[in-house]
Amino acid sequence: MDVRWYLDGRSGRAAYEAGHLPGAVFVDLDRWLTGPPTPAGGRNPLPSPEVFAEGMRALGVNDSDIVVAYDDQGGVIAARLVWMIRVTGRRAAVLDGGLRAYLQVFPETLTVEEAVTAQGDFTARPWPAGHLADADEAAGPGALTIDARNRDRFIGQTDPVDPRPGHVPGALNVPCRENLDSEGRLLPPQKMRAHFAAAGVRMENASQVVSYCGSGVTACHNLLALEQVGYDTGRLFVGGWSAYSRDDGRQVETGPAR
Repeated sequence: MDVRWYLDGRSGRAAYEAGHLPGAVFVDLDRWLTGPPTPAGGRNPLPSPEVFAEGMRALGVNDSDIVVAYDDQGGVIAARLVWMIRVTGRRAAVLDGGLRAYLQVFPETLTVEEAVTAQGDFTARPWPAGHLADADEAAGPGALTIDARNRDRFIGQTDPVDPRPGHVPGALNVPCRENLDSEGRLLPPQKMRAHFAAAGVRMENASQVVSYCGSGVTACHNLLALEQVGYDTGRLFVGGWSAYSRDDGRQVETGPAR
């Protein structure tokens, strides 16, 4: 499944139509992987389970399938789909290295032919509350809150899409793109653990993690990375900074984490 999507407004569909893995179907993140934006829910809230299931069925996914999702950003976008499938009890994986890695092994094999699939039997299942956190929990004393955004947005140097710059008070910055090496592949487990340890995340406290980003997309990559190195995956604050920063009653921090 091709999950290309861009924060700057470029068309993932156009990228898919220009060339994709043979047999891959395009997943429209805005249509099937997010619900209508709201101030309280953020820019990319989870869709209803029924909408998600409808989309997966239309794309040919069955409950028994193993979905492999990719993008052209090392999996930081595709992770949203993989997390959604896994958290509802099905099997899915991110293609390590994404489109770039595929082309290194199979050069000049992309196709412009759109895949045709039969209707799947993917069923609607509730989003499990135990895997989700809200703004109060993200800012609360019981959570180990990590922010997956790039450092310039975390410290409040810039924010091109949300109303207030900065981060949730007490949060630590674990940029999801730093989970990847220069080739866009996941770091080896030892280096990945060191990346998380720099923010205080270790085996013994990983279950306390609340992961967020701008709107709950790339934060999923940190949760999958925790799972990859054998840690508990923690919870997702879906609304992320796009929801938190819109609530004027909430305190905001700027600058590096204390």
